[in-house]
Amino acid sequence: MTDRPREPAQENGTHRYPPDAPQHDFPSHLKPEDTEDFDEDAPDVTVHELRSAPNARRVRLDQFITRSVENASRSKVKALIEAGGVTVNGVIVEKAGRLVLPGDRVVCTVPKPPPPDVLPEDIPLDIVHEDDDIIIVNKPAGMVTHPAFGNYTGTLVNALLYHTEQLSGERGEDRPGILHRLDKDTSGLLAVAKNDRAHQLLARQFADHSIEREYQAVVWGRMKKMSGTVEAPLARHPSDRKKMAIVESGKHAVTHFTVIEDLIYFSLLQIHLQTGRTHQIRVHLASLRHPVFGDPTYGGRRIHYGSVTGRYKHFVHELLTQLPRQALHARTLGFIHPTSRQKVVFTSDLPGDMVDVLQRIRAYLSE
Repeated sequence: MTDRPREPAQENGTHRYPPDAPQHDFPSHLKPEDTEDFDEDAPDVTVHELRSAPNARRVRLDQFITRSVENASRSKVKALIEAGGVTVNGVIVEKAGRLVLPGDRVVCTVPKPPPPDVLPEDIPLDIVHEDDDIIIVNKPAGMVTHPAFGNYTGTLVNALLYHTEQLSGERGEDRPGILHRLDKDTSGLLAVAKNDRAHQLLARQFADHSIEREYQAVVWGRMKKMSGTVEAPLARHPSDRKKMAIVESGKHAVTHFTVIEDLIYFSLLQIHLQTGRTHQIRVHLASLRHPVFGDPTYGGRRIHYGSVTGRYKHFVHELLTQLPRQALHARTLGFIHPTSRQKVVFTSDLPGDMVDVLQRIRAYLSE
């Protein structure tokens, strides 16, 4: 191999809110949406922030929202306005005909409908361990942890309800036994509580960050250091509500990483979470300009490092076709058992798709 790593590509800035352009899909009753990746403490509403461009023409409020939010119908937008769910420049506006002026900031707060009943489904589970208190599940990529808008069936919870009737009720009827989550397309270990006592004791360990959580990830590029720490607060992205971002006023978040294998254009990392925020690993690594390979949300499906040859581009295209998700796996989970009060540690090998990608990268580099 003679190709040398190149610097990561620079992204051009884009204006988030051009006049009359669609900004976000309307969720809930206007358009079902997969909100599986949102924070656990997310409110029962979805907020959309829109801004009229400085050179935009005056337009009715209901027309502005309908044009700016994909799949939003005029009648339902009008009902939301009349119900007090829309503000203009911080003031509630209940008249659909109110004109939106250039530079106006429009915020829509859409209530989410109650979820339907969660039913048991005969879905095979890869159970690493089970006793009277806990179940440790090896979740495959593509499975949502619990029901949410757009994913009411086929979730881990549906499978757990079929597997056992003994699950903690601490999180409500739609999330029985659920202590924590993995993103839909992240594979690996999840702990499930079978009773309320176990749930409370384990939840306390999650809250005080004493849970041992090790991940492995394939990321773009050669790391500058063999180990390091990212400490940066996280909150929802200010303009894209399905993404997280580093925000000064966000929640404290700390990620530690160590390089397991240097693959020139890629790296295999071992990652330890000190905190566990939504998308934490993915956002923190992207902030270092080393996004998780294959991550569609944070830039992992673009070439960041490597040569500009057609051969290399074809190789990367084949890798991304083989791995249609982020190359991130929750490998280790350790905690104090709620009954024995002894430390228990569970591990899960890298799944086949990540193993295959690593083998193909090694083969390419050896040619």
